[in-house]
Amino acid sequence: MDSPPSHSWIYPTVILCLFGFFSMMRPSEPFLIPYLSGPDKNLTSEQITNEILPVWTYSYLALLFPVFILTDYVRYKPVIVLQGISFMATWLLLLFGQGVMAMQVVEFFFGMVTATEVAYYAYIYSVVSPEHYQKVSSYCRSITLVAYTAASVLAQLLVSLANLPYFYLNVMSMVCVSMAFLFSLILPMPKKSLFFHAKPSKESLRTNAVLGEPPDAGGPGIQEETPTTDFPTLSRPAEASQLSSPKPENVAVRVFVQWFQDVKQCYSSKRLFYWSLWWALSTAGFNQVLNYVQMLWDYKVQFQNSSIYNGAVEAIATFQAALAAFAVGYVNVNWDLLGELVLGVFSVANAGALLLMHYTANIWVCYAGYLVFKSGYMLLITIAVFQIAVNLSVERYALVFGINSFVALVIQTIVTVAVVDPRGLNLPISSQFLVYGLYFAVIAGIFLMRSGYILYSAKWGKPARSSAAHQTLYGPHAEEPRPESTE
Repeated sequence: MDSPPSHSWIYPTVILCLFGFFSMMRPSEPFLIPYLSGPDKNLTSEQITNEILPVWTYSYLALLFPVFILTDYVRYKPVIVLQGISFMATWLLLLFGQGVMAMQVVEFFFGMVTATEVAYYAYIYSVVSPEHYQKVSSYCRSITLVAYTAASVLAQLLVSLANLPYFYLNVMSMVCVSMAFLFSLILPMPKKSLFFHAKPSKESLRTNAVLGEPPDAGGPGIQEETPTTDFPTLSRPAEASQLSSPKPENVAVRVFVQWFQDVKQCYSSKRLFYWSLWWALSTAGFNQVLNYVQMLWDYKVQFQNSSIYNGAVEAIATFQAALAAFAVGYVNVNWDLLGELVLGVFSVANAGALLLMHYTANIWVCYAGYLVFKSGYMLLITIAVFQIAVNLSVERYALVFGINSFVALVIQTIVTVAVVDPRGLNLPISSQFLVYGLYFAVIAGIFLMRSGYILYSAKWGKPARSSAAHQTLYGPHAEEPRPESTE
């Protein structure tokens, strides 16, 4: 189904960016909870919190791994089309479905939407040449941030100035996601993929840009740093390139064996392990907060005479996130020595913001806490993505990203069952954010202790430390410590 323009990187990039723009242009999203609890759906807070919203977490977890495998096997485009269909099913049910069960099906289809996002970010690596990876990654990521910000601003203006009912915001979202579906149909079909339909390359592919992180993580503007020596071998073994023409009956076995070997070697690096640990733990908490923050706002706004400014807050938060992600490229820090300390300090700030959101009765203070929390997470996830991706091939990064995302979802599911689900503690929404604040405080404690160990080792470590270990700790261009400095 390739068309002549598909031989140029510009054509698939433009179509993919248009798909990304319209799929994220959803003005109804900042006002989802007011819409569900309003006269259109007339659902109670307990039904939304305990029976409807958890379905997204469960369905996302159930679908992520099979979709990850299917995406590469069918070469991305069919999964992007599936995402477009899931978008339309989600908003059709939001517009015309009634009752708890219909909204649970909405959450299932939105779980399908988020599970299939991997195809959007992986597609570009199969249709453009490596020299365009960084540029195209930047375009695709930036366009989604612009669309989400524009949708939030538009929604707030329509609600505040035109007093537009939330139903019509969902109509606008339905039109936009339908446009995204149409653009998905005209994407050129890739001839190769990273694993099942791999083609040999002249050199190992390196990921020096943001390579497919969660919808709101990272951004353009990240600069390449000199790799450290703590990471495992970066290029894929020669067998990986042989997958382009194996015997059909051995393709799946070879791919899964290669995956196992790559994963084992990648996570043998302590540095990659701890960055991935933070990624999984924090992403689980971040997704949980994002899923329930509108419920908290809806609860807090009852205590004061105030209009709802969810759209404005989401727009500002997304803009701040983009600035934070962009700023990472200009921060000159020895991440080997201070990385865990940064993770710990900002996790403290995130914990404080969530605890503030729990204890305050003022909706404006609650909004401010959310801005601090989201900006802090986006800054750190951009750093984590880059620290993991800079030394890995595209194939290995895809595996690490997939595993980290899966572990994050497992943790999020455990938190959901324990805190939200009626079979668990079934906490009210305000108390939930107390738990989330304490959760991030635990993350902060882990990485502050880890950073203390690293700083102590840097100052008092034995001179017998190998040159490779020394460079890992101090940076690749650091001088060897003098004997008198290690007494």
